[in-house]
Amino acid sequence: MHLTKEEERIYDGEFGWANQICMKILVRLGELFNATKLIPISSAHVSGVSYKTLGDAPIDFLEAIANAGVKTSVKATLNPHGIDKEYLCKKLSSDICKKQWQILEYFNKMGFKNSLTCTPYYLEKLGRGAHLAWAESSAVVYANSVIGAWTNREGGPSALAAAIIGKTPDYGVHKTENRQPKVLVNVETSLRNETEFGALGIFLGKILEDKIPVIQGLQGASQDHLKQLGASLASTGMVNMFYRNNRKVKVNELEKISVEKKDIRRAMEELTTTATQKPDLIFIGCPHCSLREIRQIADCIGTRKVKAETELWICTSHFTKEKAWKYTEKIEQSGAHIITDTCAVVTWTDKLGIKTIMTNSAKTAHYAPTLNKAETTLTPLKDCLETAFKG
Repeated sequence: MHLTKEEERIYDGEFGWANQICMKILVRLGELFNATKLIPISSAHVSGVSYKTLGDAPIDFLEAIANAGVKTSVKATLNPHGIDKEYLCKKLSSDICKKQWQILEYFNKMGFKNSLTCTPYYLEKLGRGAHLAWAESSAVVYANSVIGAWTNREGGPSALAAAIIGKTPDYGVHKTENRQPKVLVNVETSLRNETEFGALGIFLGKILEDKIPVIQGLQGASQDHLKQLGASLASTGMVNMFYRNNRKVKVNELEKISVEKKDIRRAMEELTTTATQKPDLIFIGCPHCSLREIRQIADCIGTRKVKAETELWICTSHFTKEKAWKYTEKIEQSGAHIITDTCAVVTWTDKLGIKTIMTNSAKTAHYAPTLNKAETTLTPLKDCLETAFKG
């Protein structure tokens, strides 16, 4: 890789060992993928913030690098961590909470924004063509596909390094030639809700590998629908972006895949692992709910109350919760819990005695059996809410 004189000085340790390590991470990553240079980024987003997924091993490194005095040089945000102050912190052990606050303290010391969300694109508008270094897979697909930004799927360490240095290696979908579609997907059935869009993503992720698709048949899809599609696509595959049917390409040159109603139905059935009618937890908000989704939930609830024995979590960022206060107050008055800064996947639901989870998120249904040790029921938002109020 070609480094500028300033980059060489950082690499040689003239700006301290912590900056040197960050630069060496980026250079090594670039060498692995045959990048020739580093390019500036406008923001970085780091995953691996939850103590549940991070564990004890990296905490000493985070402490050391934070105490070395390095600071982020671009806008830098954090993925959800493992608890929220209002509800889960009161239910989990003090040791877990203490470790989680330590991790957050080290990130804050380096200058990371205390965002704690998997939807950083709701925090601030991104420009088309902006180069990013984001590590949350669902946000990567959304940024590339819906917003038109440019980011690879970073690992937690490389996103951290990019946040400090302000640059990332120029490879992957940062390069125009690597953003070209390879597969034409024809969806031959109408997708009726966010859950079916998620099921489409799960189905396609398994067969596309890393091939970028053009997806025909997404007419009328909302941004929330596309969010679910992208999150699921990234859960079962390595695709970092997709194009919608308005993409002008020579379709005759592309590999072709057809998706039928039976494929969507089968994907949904495979994500439902229990026939239990009374889930321990009904979970909405993976990825974190948008303002529109919060409003939709409030409208669906009306004046009804959640049954006392039912746990209903609505997960979002504290940023969105503050904007949606008149809706969140209504939701919380029903007995549901607005959970911020975390989500069911990255907190310790098993320690709370939760063994069955009903959700409208195909991503959650995909991960919960392993990450949460829970059986799952995948069903649309309306059915989730109906179950919560029926008990």
